Amino acid sequence: MATAAPPKFRSRPDLRTLPDVTITTAANGTTPGYILLTPASGTGLWGPMMVDETGSPVWFKKVPDPATVAIDFKAQLYQDKPVLTWWEGTIGGTGGQGVGQGEFVIADQAYREITRVRAAGTEQADQHDFVITPRDTALFWVYDPIPYDLSPVGGPIDGVLHDGVLQEIDIATGKRLFEWRASDHVTLAESYAPLPQGDSAHLPYDYLHPNSVGLDADGHLLLSSRHTWTVYKVHKKTGEVIWRIGGKKSDFTVDEQAAFYWQHDFRRRRDGSYSVFDNGAGVTKERDYSRGLVFKVDEAAKKVTFVSEFVHPDRVSAPTQGNFRELADGGSFIGWGQDPHFTEHAPDGTVRLAGHLPLDNQSYRAYKSEWAGAPHDQPALGLRVENGNVIVSASWNGHTGIARWRARAGGQPQQLGTTVEAARTGFETTLTVTGTPEYVVAEALDATGTVLGSSSAIPVRV
Repeated sequence: MATAAPPKFRSRPDLRTLPDVTITTAANGTTPGYILLTPASGTGLWGPMMVDETGSPVWFKKVPDPATVAIDFKAQLYQDKPVLTWWEGTIGGTGGQGVGQGEFVIADQAYREITRVRAAGTEQADQHDFVITPRDTALFWVYDPIPYDLSPVGGPIDGVLHDGVLQEIDIATGKRLFEWRASDHVTLAESYAPLPQGDSAHLPYDYLHPNSVGLDADGHLLLSSRHTWTVYKVHKKTGEVIWRIGGKKSDFTVDEQAAFYWQHDFRRRRDGSYSVFDNGAGVTKERDYSRGLVFKVDEAAKKVTFVSEFVHPDRVSAPTQGNFRELADGGSFIGWGQDPHFTEHAPDGTVRLAGHLPLDNQSYRAYKSEWAGAPHDQPALGLRVENGNVIVSASWNGHTGIARWRARAGGQPQQLGTTVEAARTGFETTLTVTGTPEYVVAEALDATGTVLGSSSAIPVRV
């Protein structure tokens, strides 16, 4: 009879099937921070996951049910305090492939839920982006199916269009402050997406597929539309399109090297340049590999010029998902979307960290952020007796301040005279207590030896 495999973490057997993160290029000259992922397919647990540069888990939260996924897990500021945000919901169904129905979660540094942000109106929030502005408002997309005449593109007169609706919501009150509807500004003729066919013919036509929103330096909106191969700058008050880059109606001449296709994650960089994650592939394949693309925009000359590209060493091609973000030192971090890899690059493009989730998995985006977490719960403790000694396994999901662990053991919960210490060695640290005492407590210590928290006293079962 086969013996069951031991749990991955004896202190947290509920995390037995947490996906492993494999590091393929060890960190070298990287910026400080943790890696934020959202495993959302394949085998293993799904949910927001934070790991360190060795791939060791730091924090994980399982989604509430098998039908729910978490997407776009990142660190932001809300009310001038660091928070974690992510989207929870379902993807697909009546919304078609890649369209979400859900809401956004904001959690504090103790991982307690502060609030949930929901769309105004009858439709739920889409998963593609969630930006907390300096005014403590939230910007995000809603995919709204509306009756629409699709005959100009060969569809039915009484068709259904997936309109891209951008909302700005006051987080504290839930009040809608601003709304921008793409169908008022972007025509069907701009789209490269085919009409739904066959068994999918009844689905709304996803002509736009908006997938990011951001703010330019002047406060106006930066939007990305995957299915028009276009990024847009939109006036924050009037909603008028200030300019388009890429696609069929570009207001700029775009260098061949700077052309992008089926893109995600349009952002302004600190030096005034702009960037996208250029998938290069989607419904069609326009480029052999995906890349992080940086380009400059000359509004006076109406020209877009190539600056640089950041490429995976294996020339990864990601037909869906992905993101590309600037780091504090001018380097960049890339999540390769459908291909579950991530890379950190120096400013010159050199890869200084690389890794991936299991290859049957996906993480829509991947980020690197500094984070300090101190959970409101207790450390977890697992015990087993081996060769006449007690093996202590200790962990504290999400605490980033632990330097060492101490096990205290004895005959009664209030009489724990035996102590053993060890340096923290990842998500779970193992200590050995000589002999078989009646009870054990684990204490998490910071670098000065101060006790950050203690587990309950657990009886030793021989």
